[in-house]
Amino acid sequence: MNAQDHPHRPEIAPLPRPQTAAGAARRVGVEIELGGLPEEDVARLVADTFGGKVQEAQRGKLVSGTEVGDIEVYLDSRFLNEAKDGLAGRMRELAGSVVPVEIVTEPVSPLQIARLDHLMDALRGAGATGTRAGLFLGFGVHFNPEITSPTIDAILPVLTAFALAEDCLREDAHIDLSRRVLPFVDPYPRGLIDALVKDPPADLTGLIDLYLHHAASRNYALDMIALFTHLDRDRVAQKLDLAGVKGRPTFHLRLPDCRIDEADWSLALEWNRWVWVERIAGDDALMDRLRNAWRDHRDALLTTRGDWAKRSRQLIEEAGH
Repeated sequence: MNAQDHPHRPEIAPLPRPQTAAGAARRVGVEIELGGLPEEDVARLVADTFGGKVQEAQRGKLVSGTEVGDIEVYLDSRFLNEAKDGLAGRMRELAGSVVPVEIVTEPVSPLQIARLDHLMDALRGAGATGTRAGLFLGFGVHFNPEITSPTIDAILPVLTAFALAEDCLREDAHIDLSRRVLPFVDPYPRGLIDALVKDPPADLTGLIDLYLHHAASRNYALDMIALFTHLDRDRVAQKLDLAGVKGRPTFHLRLPDCRIDEADWSLALEWNRWVWVERIAGDDALMDRLRNAWRDHRDALLTTRGDWAKRSRQLIEEAGH
């Protein structure tokens, strides 16, 4: 398969800061939710595409030794694992149409997202369905890009850039109704954006406290809870039940739909939107203009999210992003 097979598929955009502060190449974990196929078929197609061996695992299948590392495949529903033995099989059958099968990769090089798109092609050809296949499906794609360093200077600009650009992102991504009405990818509250712009914290403790005061949930388009749990689990645990939450040194982007059954959709397209956010974060002059514009926006009467999306997009495009 070559580029001519997908003339509209974008190249993988490079991260503006491709290495961590320690000099290691940054990696990204990828999670893909889909329907239309049982776990067994998905795992087999993973092995057919990338090599490796399909094995039984506690919550589904593990495809070990692939060219992109080990890959988990399982039904993403906690109640299935809690079902009594006699009902578990039937529940899994019933769940197949509404509960997503989830594919979870190890952290990979961003360039390997292009290889994962080859898997998307194989799954699409086998009948996989995505977000728009049903009203209540809400299937999504999650990216977990590694932070450059566990410092306020590395984390705050990216969080602030996302918060200020989120309305543009949501317009561009055309998030499906099923995911907009479900409480999984809520937009950041204006109070959080106000605090990030008007009184930015000086250290990570202040940032964690600020975030938990305004957005103490995992159900935002950019979920910071796993990162903050990695940085200071005890502090986050004072506000949230962290049962099942694994701290990790990554952002957790939950925004993208999974449109695996649409030929012009790709993981590369969705990933490049995240790279766009990081480029904005690294443009100090643009960030100053966005912060000033946000203050003006909030001081004005009768402004809407649509107004901010238009104004922020204008500033971002003028800056060449």
